[in-house]
Amino acid sequence: MLLLFVLGFFLCLLSQCTSKDKGVLGPIPFPKDNPFNAEIAEFGKQLFFDKRLSLDNSVACATCHVPSKAFTDGKKLSEGIDGKLSMRNAPSLLNVAFQHTLMADGQVPTIEMQALVPLRDSAEMANNIHQLLIKLNSIKEYRQKSLRLFNKEMDAYVLTRSLANFQRTLISDNSPFDRYYYKHEESAISKEAKYGWKIFSEELYCTQCHPAPYFTNFAVENNGLYADYTKIDDKGRFRINGDSAEIGSFKVPSLRNLTLTSPYMHDGSIEKLDDVLLFYSKGGNKHPNTNPVISPFYLSKEKRYALTEFFRSLEYVKLQSN
Repeated sequence: MLLLFVLGFFLCLLSQCTSKDKGVLGPIPFPKDNPFNAEIAEFGKQLFFDKRLSLDNSVACATCHVPSKAFTDGKKLSEGIDGKLSMRNAPSLLNVAFQHTLMADGQVPTIEMQALVPLRDSAEMANNIHQLLIKLNSIKEYRQKSLRLFNKEMDAYVLTRSLANFQRTLISDNSPFDRYYYKHEESAISKEAKYGWKIFSEELYCTQCHPAPYFTNFAVENNGLYADYTKIDDKGRFRINGDSAEIGSFKVPSLRNLTLTSPYMHDGSIEKLDDVLLFYSKGGNKHPNTNPVISPFYLSKEKRYALTEFFRSLEYVKLQSN
């Protein structure tokens, strides 16, 4: 499955954006001020993999968002320049086009705006945007592409639009579960995965926060990860609004490709998927702001295995073009 993910991913980008079959997630929502453009997306891809976007030329966007790891990095906390650790675990960029807000506390409204955050973060790429643009314009190929595609030299508009155009093509669709549930291909997933879906959707409360087809409700919630945040620097959305009711609240992640994106939680504090299931089965750690839907339940070893097989059925496979 991982091999399919790696080999199929970049082959499907253009077909996904131009195919009549948009998959179960629907048409990719490109904004009017940054519509899909194959050349701009390719330019954005080139920038995404270029370490020169960081202050010391050591870190690219792809350093923390690795294609073979479902555009995460497999680390507890992402590592920026000089070995500095970021505050949070790198989220997957797959299906980021459908996100209503960006960042773990949901404070950034567009992918274009979000692109500036890691570029300036002192623990990530640590760049001064003005100095970065001077550097990028000194690269003949980049300056020429910017002039041809945008009719101007590299500036923040060109940089953010190009990166965002590429990132919106990162679509994970037509998984085995999608073929089973939406296209009625009974053989697409195993009987264990079908049982896991039944547990997920009928026995537990999972779909209240992780409904199909996106497997997220796009909300910012407290999942009870910690009982007490007084000694924890990252208090989630509380950092944005200063509202004590939002202490410990973070964006609900999609469960698509979950089995490829360990470690888990916003701070990478849970290594194994089975431990995530055990965490939720005890009802979290009972923080006062915990979403009340999170309550204890019993999961046998058989049910945990079935749920894992269901999650595995949500892994990416190549979307076939028309």
